[in-house]
Amino acid sequence: MTIEDPIRPPVPPFTFEEAVQKVRMAEDAWNRRDPEKVSMAYTADTKWRNRSEFLNGREEVRAFLTRKWETENGYRLIKEIWAHEGNRIAVRFCYEWHDEEGNWFRAHGNENWQFDEKGYMAQRHASINDVPIAEADRKFHWPQGPRPLDHPGLTELGL
Repeated sequence: MTIEDPIRPPVPPFTFEEAVQKVRMAEDAWNRRDPEKVSMAYTADTKWRNRSEFLNGREEVRAFLTRKWETENGYRLIKEIWAHEGNRIAVRFCYEWHDEEGNWFRAHGNENWQFDEKGYMAQRHASINDVPIAEADRKFHWPQGPRPLDHPGLTELGL
């Protein structure tokens, strides 16, 4: 006997408002940096391309996120919807982080998401570039965790 995943609203086809909600839910979850909880937003057999890495299933996603957040210190992420239609959402994002030596980076990326009928992400395709930045050039200054609702988004920050 298998336990089915419950419905994860909002579900496709997405209205613009629902797509924006889904993007913010993802941003908030990733900013909490809990690999177990984040991995549960994806289908059990999810397919990912993250940079040059290809992942299959929640277990690989969980292991990937664990490694990621062990090395990307001070991680803070902002996502913004780019487009949506039906069960697909395109997102652009930036996140800032530093390595163990204190070198800061801003990652710029785009993601294409496809959801199943229950609202779980079945596919994620991410292209990401890291740009070294001086600590003084950081733009994401909030306590670790979800971005405050009054903090500017990417467009407002000129990113």
